[in-house]
Order: sequence, then structure tokens, then C-alpha cells
Amino acid sequence: MKKLSVCILFGGISPEHEVSLRSAESVLNNIDKEKYNVFPVGITKKGDWILFTGSDYSMLPSGEWEQFEGNRRAAISPVRGQGLLSFEGDCVVREHIDVVFPVLHGENGEDGAMQGLLQLAGIPYVGPHVAASAVSMDKTLTKLVMDQAKIPQAAWHLVRASELENRMDRVLDTLEERFEYPVFVKPAGTGSSVGVSKARDREELKEALLKAAVYDEKILVEEFIHGREIEVAVMGNDSPVASVCGEIDSGAEFYDYEAKYITDTSVAYIPARIDEDVTEQVREWAVKAYSALGCQGLSRVDFFVTFEDNKVVFNEINTLPGFTSISMYPKLFAASGIPYDQLIDRLLELAMEAAR
Repeated sequence: MKKLSVCILFGGISPEHEVSLRSAESVLNNIDKEKYNVFPVGITKKGDWILFTGSDYSMLPSGEWEQFEGNRRAAISPVRGQGLLSFEGDCVVREHIDVVFPVLHGENGEDGAMQGLLQLAGIPYVGPHVAASAVSMDKTLTKLVMDQAKIPQAAWHLVRASELENRMDRVLDTLEERFEYPVFVKPAGTGSSVGVSKARDREELKEALLKAAVYDEKILVEEFIHGREIEVAVMGNDSPVASVCGEIDSGAEFYDYEAKYITDTSVAYIPARIDEDVTEQVREWAVKAYSALGCQGLSRVDFFVTFEDNKVVFNEINTLPGFTSISMYPKLFAASGIPYDQLIDRLLELAMEAAR
């Protein structure tokens, strides 16, 4: 049987660059080299594309991979049929690529930009296509779709960063009229909790808005939901399926970037500590949200389940969730009977199926 040629894209110009490196390390260590010809292509923070020719993938998280002696400059051509181009002096080496796994998180990788390039190139790729990626990446647009789909979610308000310079007091007054403290403040277009803050008073709210404005012109302010943080992995094209539910106990004020990737305070419970009927409600709405946004391939859908009355509340969707050794997406499907290497196989199959 002919081996498929798979390009694993990682890194990227994104605040989540380091998370992507960790995810790619795990994918590259788990993908079956007997089934696939693997081409790891990293994108530096400056935007340089590099074909990494080493085999020690532990070099990725530290950034050492960028200096590997055998590396070549590279690019995916938007011209159909050209595939992956790498450059050796004045020579161009062209590699046919059957499918791309963009192990990229956040801006320029998860927001439809990379998906648009791959669409132009005519190369199948893992994950949702352009429109679903773009809408899911923008938390405010996602909110509009969830409202239309009648999936319960936290009350929210959109603030523009441009309003903060001259109208900060008016913005703060509006938010204080709308919400009780605490509130959550998030850049509309980041993942991994980058730029997210919990504000307990007016001064913290002001600081949180300014912090979020560093990352995005659109800022989402949400009411605080007192509940368990529940995550569900979804996979599929026309007939998506949901994994078992997982629960995150952050061990911190909330599940921020540090709790996810730096400290060891968070604890994952798989399955989640919720009743069976609540579990089924979460799984049903996860698939409904996935379908409403037009997703395919994979996504992780996050909810809250309130402590007071077990009410299920949509939080957000992540169309290219973390694939690190501790990430919930592969762990949830492993608990559902699909181990990591088989999960990669299935995602690549779904990408090829979607292209057909």
C-alpha cells in the first residue's frame, strides 16, 4: 500500500507559538512512520518557513529545531500540484503532499488564514475549513451562532479596543450597568486563555480591558458562571461524534495559560464528575455547536455545568485544540477507546474524505 505524504505544520506567528511546538512534538512522536512519509515544517515567530530534517523532536519545545544543520527553507505553494517546496542553494526541491496536519494554534493558523492557503493549493488538511475556522476563532461571532442555535451561554458584551482610549469611563459604566462582578474579559481571537482576565472591581476591569486590547481590537466581556469546566472532544465530518466528557479543576483562580501549560496545579477528571443525564446533554450540545458552526474533522467544545443546579452553559469552541502529551482532546478520545496513534490516522482519513 502506498504511503501517504503528510506535512505537519507547527509554530506560527501567534501568541500560542510555544503551545504549537509542544503539540507538534507529540504528534510527530506518535504518527506511524510505517504508514506515512512525514514532512515536519515549522514556522518561526518571524514567519520563516523551515523544513526540519532532524529526527529528535524533543528539540521543538526549546526552539533548538530552528538551528538544526540540515534544515532547508520551505514553503507550501498556492499553485495547485506543486505541493511542498524546499530550497537548497539555487535548487528547488518539490515534494507531493497528500494531506496537511496544521498543528497550529491561534492567529494565522487556526483562524482560516492557513486553511485559505491550503484550499488554494488544493491540498486536503485536518480540521474545519475556512469559514468555520474564522467564525469559531472569533468568540463574538461564535456567540452569535450559539444564540441562533439556541444553545445556552453566558451573557456577553462586545467592546472595541478603539473605545478605550477616549471613552474608558463610559465603557466601564456600561459594563457595570450590565454585569455584576466578577466578570471575565477575553480578546475575541485568542486561544489557550491568552490575554484572559477575571475582574472583581472597576480598576481590575480597566486593567483587563487594556490587557485584552494588546491581542485584539475586539474584546469580549462575559458574566461569571460558577460551575465545573467541562470539555468534550468532537470528531467527524457529516456525522460527528462526541467523546466522553472531561472536567478541569484548574487549582487556580481560573484555567488560564499558566494553569494549562506552566504550573502543575490543574487536575483533569475523565470522565467528568457530573450526572449521566447532564453528560448526555453536554455531548448532545457539543455536536450541535460543532454542526452549527460548520466544523469538520475535529474540535473541542467547552462548557460550564453550574454547581447550583447542574445547568449546562456553552463556553467556547477550539477548532485546533492542543495535542500535547497532557492535552484533553487526545486524552478524551483515548478514554473513548481511540488511542493517540489511531486518532491521528482517523483525523487524516477525515481530511482526505472531506476533500473528496
